[in-house]
Amino acid sequence: MTNIVRRGRSLVARILGRNRKGMPQPGDPRFPDWKRLLDQSRPLWNAAQAQAASGPQVLIGSTVGGYTPGSIFESLLAVALTLRGARVQTIICDRLLPGCQRAEFVDVPDPTVLVEYRLPERLCDRCYATGRYHFDPLGLPINRLSQLVTRSEKLQARRIATELPADVIRTFVWEGLALGDHAYAGTLRYFARGDLAAEPQGEDVLRRYLEASLLMATGSRRLIEREGIRIAAFNHGLYVPQGVLGEVCRSLGVQVANWNPAYRTSCFIFSHDDTYHHTLMSEPVSAWEDMPWTAAMEAQILAYLKSRWSGSRDWIWFHDEPDEDFAAYAREVGLDLKKPTVALLTNVMWDAQLHYPANAFPSMLAWVLQSIEYFATRPDLQLVIRVHPAEIRGTAKSRQPLVPEIEKAFPTLPPNVFIIPPESQVSTYAAVAGVNAAIIYGTKTGVELTSMGIPTIVAGEAWIRNKGITLDASSPADYFKILDTLPLPARMDAAQIERARKYAYHFFFRRMIPVPAMVPTKAVPPFRVAIDRIDDLLPGRQPGLDIICDGILKGSPFIFPAEQYGVHDGG
Repeated sequence: MTNIVRRGRSLVARILGRNRKGMPQPGDPRFPDWKRLLDQSRPLWNAAQAQAASGPQVLIGSTVGGYTPGSIFESLLAVALTLRGARVQTIICDRLLPGCQRAEFVDVPDPTVLVEYRLPERLCDRCYATGRYHFDPLGLPINRLSQLVTRSEKLQARRIATELPADVIRTFVWEGLALGDHAYAGTLRYFARGDLAAEPQGEDVLRRYLEASLLMATGSRRLIEREGIRIAAFNHGLYVPQGVLGEVCRSLGVQVANWNPAYRTSCFIFSHDDTYHHTLMSEPVSAWEDMPWTAAMEAQILAYLKSRWSGSRDWIWFHDEPDEDFAAYAREVGLDLKKPTVALLTNVMWDAQLHYPANAFPSMLAWVLQSIEYFATRPDLQLVIRVHPAEIRGTAKSRQPLVPEIEKAFPTLPPNVFIIPPESQVSTYAAVAGVNAAIIYGTKTGVELTSMGIPTIVAGEAWIRNKGITLDASSPADYFKILDTLPLPARMDAAQIERARKYAYHFFFRRMIPVPAMVPTKAVPPFRVAIDRIDDLLPGRQPGLDIICDGILKGSPFIFPAEQYGVHDGG
């Protein structure tokens, strides 16, 4: 979706669908009217359901009905899979969980709401109703979480969460499931922090997320075993409850497909077995390195990468009006552009903790602080730290911003270290264009940096890692050994740049699958279902949707052959 930002409000918060005006209402054009659409093709739908009665069981694990973009897309997915012979059912939380992905500090700034089990009066009624609005008209089985957990199991979950010693919660494993890790991730997401040290009620909220994890694990396992479900598809694959659902599915041998809205307009990214945040790091290079490479493909990816400076072809980006005059910024802060400069690009603190397991360093903050210490000893170099704009414009505004953390450790910065704060409109792309090298932790910007020929050092788990393109560090000693080679004598050579651009093409055009039935709204929610009849979702009508459904049902790769179809945003 192009330019869906309204000035002064967070784009990605919109992407996550916080509908502060309430639940969907009948006739609202922003939401699919499935009853009307199905009535227009009732014979087709009835025949599809009859045929699907003997088809493979597929669980659409929405769980959080109030995640509106998820309910919209997954209801479309439920229809498309049914039209392909799948016996689809859903699972939705009906006010049971005392902590979940829908609870964010920006919406629930008082942690006692969770601690005192008052989340239903704040969020749950609207959340549950939103899920029902999207799935009830389909006439497919809907499983309500509270009906999958017995009273004694609810009491047991509360008892465990209450009595477990605080120091073992994070590593707590229940019947082979690492629920403590999911509970901790969910708690960090709620507080939007990289740790809980500064949160007086952090432990109490963590216990609610642990209780929610136990309830979700108990209910979803019962459903899967009772129904004989062998395939599941659901959003994110992280946090509570989706991360727990994924854990349960994998433990029972269920084939999992996770998805997220992709960066490009009308595109989605799917991965097998786990969230794409994890699987892209281990994706074999054979998925892309041998694909034919043409001048036309190179021109396509370069044009798209340039468009990312303004976000004109994306529906997820972080600047309204990026300032590309980096020379003016350099003059203002005293940065000497004639001197070797290294760019360090950060993640959001809590997001980095959840999405990427630490590699060379125990945390992103440790990496940043030790990097500053190192560059303080290298007056021959300049370090520019670009703090991620998503700290203030992302999914949930970070409550552990990086700049104050740096200021605590360095009341006075070394004179050769410069910080571009998250609120700055300075274009990240303009800032890195002339650097000698860039350093990243887990940001996907590494895909773009290397395509520009910028040597990139990876200190954490980034998707560009292990692709034969970057300088990858696996320990602090290894990292500092690489830094000792700076400034580098040259940029990436032609063969390296071509390899980087091939991977960028694969990442942005092949892994991001176009679904033209989903179009941007420039509002909340950020996309809507744009079909006249459910016939538009039949096999053969939308190649991207075919690839997604085949991947879910048959386990085939979630790769869109853009080199065959051409590159068209949303189609």
